[in-house]
Amino acid sequence: MMSPKQISDDRGSSHFRHAPFQIIHVIGNFFRIWSVYSMYRYLNQTGAPVVLFLFCCLVPSSFVFLILQKPWKGRALSNQQIVPSLINGVITALYFILWGKGLKSCGPLRAILSEYSGAVLGVLSGVLYGRRGHVWKKVGGLVAMLVALFFLSQGWATSSLSPFSSKDSTDTKEGELLTEQALGLMGMMIPVVAGILSALRRVIARRVSLKNQQKKRLHAITITSATCFLFPLAMWDLVTGSSSGKAVELPFSAWAFLSTIVFGIILIFYVDNIAEERLHMVFSSPRHLMVAGACIIVMEIAYEMDFSLPGFIVCCLVLGFGIYEATSLERSKKDSSIKSEDEPNGILSNDFDTSPVLPI
Repeated sequence: MMSPKQISDDRGSSHFRHAPFQIIHVIGNFFRIWSVYSMYRYLNQTGAPVVLFLFCCLVPSSFVFLILQKPWKGRALSNQQIVPSLINGVITALYFILWGKGLKSCGPLRAILSEYSGAVLGVLSGVLYGRRGHVWKKVGGLVAMLVALFFLSQGWATSSLSPFSSKDSTDTKEGELLTEQALGLMGMMIPVVAGILSALRRVIARRVSLKNQQKKRLHAITITSATCFLFPLAMWDLVTGSSSGKAVELPFSAWAFLSTIVFGIILIFYVDNIAEERLHMVFSSPRHLMVAGACIIVMEIAYEMDFSLPGFIVCCLVLGFGIYEATSLERSKKDSSIKSEDEPNGILSNDFDTSPVLPI
């Protein structure tokens, strides 16, 4: 039996080992969110088509993933892995389309936080397939998430509409764009559905791949499949724009394109993979939300957006509480098993914290 001092030393050494991975996770998410804000400003200032912009970003990204992972080399992938990955590419393409549309209409703050609505998949799976004793806890978490999304839709995170701000809604800064509008729940549906699709593609990728290296190879196939699916849609934007007499332009902005490609698509995949494998942190988790929230605060201030810090904190706290309540099942019973599995030569299963809830 281990003494309390030995347990404390083990925890300290574990935190020290994970510190570099935590730093990588924070920096990677900061740059990803920075790329979202640059993409938002680019789309609104230039009026560029969302699908065409995303297609131009996915093309080089797919080439980079194929070059790095070389899915055609090594041990052959089975059809049971390739076919779901191709289908996952269609889901990924739909996610990018809806997320880009939601970003342009709702603003970066709402679009990013709406991605965490993917935890709804975990809640529903837990209600349908989990133990009945936890049903009300999961439903309560789901209600809290819906309340947080309602607050966001009403503009609680904006200084012009937040109940915590005395600022007049007509007194807006020149640089503020669409974030001061109250959208309502229906206006939030596009980024919310995009968040659910994002969670679904993560679940499929995790179920198909048996090993971490296979996951990376299959991801290259998924992104390539998504690029191929977006090609006819991007060409349709060009054709319809030309036939309507409007010149379809895609002005070049080095930072907007490069940041979306490098940080928003490529780097964030490896960062999230490190977070899952080393930090045991899935995307829709309170810890991940906390990191994203801190990065959003920095970007909102840097870009001089219509931002209310008290309202934003309330929305994040309610959303984080909902995610925690909906996805934390029998944590106390699993603590001992997690510690026994967390050895230097072993890696925890990706589903360690959400059984029977689907890990998002």
